[in-house]
Amino acid sequence: MIQFMMRLYKFLFVYFTLFCFFCPLQAQELRNPFNFPILLSGNFGELRNNHFHSGIDFKTQGVEGKPIYAVADGYVSRISVSPYGYGHALYLDHPEGITTVYGHLLKYNPAIAAYVRENQYEQESFTITLYPEPERFPVKKGELIAYAGNTGSSGGPHLHFEVRDTATEEPMDPIPYYKDAIKDTRPPKIQGIMIYPFEGRGMVNGSSCPVELKPVTDKAGNVSLTQKIEAWGDIGIAVKAYDYMDNTANIYGVKSILLQVDTTILFRSYIDRFAFSETRYLNSFVDYHEWRENRSFFMKSFVEPGNKLRFIESINRGIIFVQEEREYTLTYRLADDYGNEATLRFVITGKETPVSAPETTGRAYFHWKSDNQFGAKGVRLMIPKYSLYDDIYFKYQVKEDSQALAATHILHDKWVPLHQPARLSIRLQTDTLENKEQLGMVRMQKGKPIWVGGKYREGWIDADIRDFGSYTIRQDTKGPVITPVNKDKWAAKSEITIRVSDNLSGLNTYRGEIDGNFVLFEHDGKSGILSYPLHSDGLSRGKHTLTLTATDACGNVTEYTDSFSW
Repeated sequence: MIQFMMRLYKFLFVYFTLFCFFCPLQAQELRNPFNFPILLSGNFGELRNNHFHSGIDFKTQGVEGKPIYAVADGYVSRISVSPYGYGHALYLDHPEGITTVYGHLLKYNPAIAAYVRENQYEQESFTITLYPEPERFPVKKGELIAYAGNTGSSGGPHLHFEVRDTATEEPMDPIPYYKDAIKDTRPPKIQGIMIYPFEGRGMVNGSSCPVELKPVTDKAGNVSLTQKIEAWGDIGIAVKAYDYMDNTANIYGVKSILLQVDTTILFRSYIDRFAFSETRYLNSFVDYHEWRENRSFFMKSFVEPGNKLRFIESINRGIIFVQEEREYTLTYRLADDYGNEATLRFVITGKETPVSAPETTGRAYFHWKSDNQFGAKGVRLMIPKYSLYDDIYFKYQVKEDSQALAATHILHDKWVPLHQPARLSIRLQTDTLENKEQLGMVRMQKGKPIWVGGKYREGWIDADIRDFGSYTIRQDTKGPVITPVNKDKWAAKSEITIRVSDNLSGLNTYRGEIDGNFVLFEHDGKSGILSYPLHSDGLSRGKHTLTLTATDACGNVTEYTDSFSW
């Protein structure tokens, strides 16, 4: 009897715990944030540069300015304005335990906009993050909160929308809230397969290099691989695929991936939520070198030891052990939120082949679970443990240039991501520049320097890096370039527009004044345009003096002063 009561108590505890955990998130339906039918340009979990997409992107009929309405009762818990990222963004907390996020907004409703502008003037900063008290901006479901735009790092007019667990701030897939409002009868499409022999442990078609295979589709719509595949030892598989929806030409991310070898499910991924602290693991989930070289995402169905993504399940980390001379039948099943599925079945033939030894000559062995250090003439590299996703044989090269500030140090011979920053130090060959703040590290990409920055230290520049590649030191002695845009039309358009650009280290701060008083210029990070509506602060008609000061990341300052009439 006691055991029965204990089992009953345990059952009830688990039941009510789950009930309390899940039910609040589903208690209130979310309305469409617009008053027109839903079409998506992006879905949850899509593969992006260094991160998974944390929401869904609502189309706005190709234009800015569409009214956005609160999807549920709640209150404004956070407001952020930035030239980059989400641009103008709004966060609403709801009593069900969720937070909804609205990004790339054109503007807020009048009450919120006035509050933001007041705080921007108090801080004399366009970039701002605010946390209003809950009672300041309560909202009702269907209430106008903002207007859709294209601010921040947006690539076109749309609404970036997220649903987060308020307690953990983890983004969750919003599509279940809108499943009935979105039509999707189209399955994913598999566009490529990549087979990887593990270095020193496997071979594919007689080679230790990855082999890419392209599926073909017959008239009946069946997808297959026609190429012959022979392998031996330890191999891994990756798939390139996209999803599709009705009534749009966009491509989307795949919700779930399953890889079966013979009768064993070796790998499964199902992305419905993640933490922002996990999102950079995308660089291990995909073939990072392929992405950087060809902008092509192959999703691995094997798990590197340093990949801690929680939405992946695998046996033997998804590694296929080809140890018998027989046929191994592999089956991929890819699905979307609606259960539409793509299937690909193919055979790998086991053929015993001598396995090539890994290339180790002149290379340093880095273990993913350890701190790793490397040093050579004029360079030091320190990689914290768990920054690599797998062990590598690190290759170093150098290009000497006696006329340069420093040699160019080439870290490894392929793209390798770092989960946590590594510390790179490069020594100056010429250390005569008086202003040390004007020195910084750059990564050379196709002959073009990409500013990394760093700090000067007794003839060295120390900087944090997130990729291997080619690094050297440059100096930035030029201030930003300030260029008025169509000044003759400022009065007619009631708006001052100025473009600010920088040759190397990038714009760091700017300040605008009219007649000696601070005025708030908005900054579009994509175009470098600063804009100020002349009617926004009750500026009197007549002649005025504009002063704009811009400072780059090296402290170089440019001041632009001009008069204008309005």
